[in-house]
Amino acid sequence: MPSVETRRAAVLGSPIAHSLSPVLHRAAYAELGLDDWSYDRFEVDEAALPHFVEGLGRSWAGLSLTMPLKRAVIPLLDEISPTAASVEAVNTVVFTGDGRRVGDNTDIPGMIAALRERGVEKVESAAVLGAGATASSALAALAVICAGPVTAYVRSRERGDEMRGWGRRLGVDVRVADWAEGARALEAPLVIATTPAGTTDSVAADVPRDPGILFDVLYDPWPTPLAAAWSARGGTVVGGLDLLVHQALLQVEQMTGRSPAPLAAMRRAGEAAIASR
Repeated sequence: MPSVETRRAAVLGSPIAHSLSPVLHRAAYAELGLDDWSYDRFEVDEAALPHFVEGLGRSWAGLSLTMPLKRAVIPLLDEISPTAASVEAVNTVVFTGDGRRVGDNTDIPGMIAALRERGVEKVESAAVLGAGATASSALAALAVICAGPVTAYVRSRERGDEMRGWGRRLGVDVRVADWAEGARALEAPLVIATTPAGTTDSVAADVPRDPGILFDVLYDPWPTPLAAAWSARGGTVVGGLDLLVHQALLQVEQMTGRSPAPLAAMRRAGEAAIASR
C-alpha cells in the first residue's frame, strides 16, 4: 500500500515563538481526522522570506503570515484576493494544485465573524484606538458593518493622514482625534482597540456606565484592564482570541478544502494554551 505524503502548513513571522496558530490549526486537523497533516512555526523575517518560499516543495498546502511579512509576501504571489488588496496585507497563502501561490486576508472576515458571533451585525458609528496594520483591517471590517462615521484616535498627524487615506480607499467616513482624548472613544457604540499591551490601560477607569461593544484585539494577557472594566460595567467584549480563532478557521478551510472547520475545538485549544502560559 503506498504511503501517504504529509501535507504541510506553517505560520511565519518574526518574532514567532508566541504564536498560537500551531495550537489552533493542529486542533482543527485532529477534529477533522487529518492525521497526515502537519502545522509548524518558523522564525522568518522580510529578508529571509523569498528564499523560504522558493524552497517549499509540493507537499506544502499553505502558510499563515504575521508581522512583518503581511506586505512583504505580496510580490512573491501569483494572485491576491480583493480583500487582501483592499488593505495591502496578506495573512494567508494557499498553494494550488497547479503550483500557483494565492494570497488572502482572513483578518477582515475574521473580525466580522467574531462580532457577528456576539450578535453585532450593524452599528451606527464606531471608534478605533490606534493606527497600525490592525487598524486598517478594522476599517475594512467597519466598511461592512458600520453605517456611519468612524473616529480614529491617533498619536500623530501622520498617522491621522494614513487613517483618512485608508478610509477614502475603503469607503469609510474616517474622522481623526488626538490620542489624548481617547476616553471619549469609549462612548461609541463599537470600540475597536488595536494597540499593543498596556496602551489602553490609562482609559480603563473611564468606561461609561452603560457601555456598548468593545473589540480588544489582544489575547495574552487576558483580560486587559480595559476589557475587565468593560465587562464589569455590563458591556459586550470581543477579544483577540475570538479574532484569532475566526481568522484561523478560514485559513484551515482554504488550505484543507474542508468546511466547516471546527470552531469550538479550535477555541478550546486556544483557551487551554493561554491558560497554561
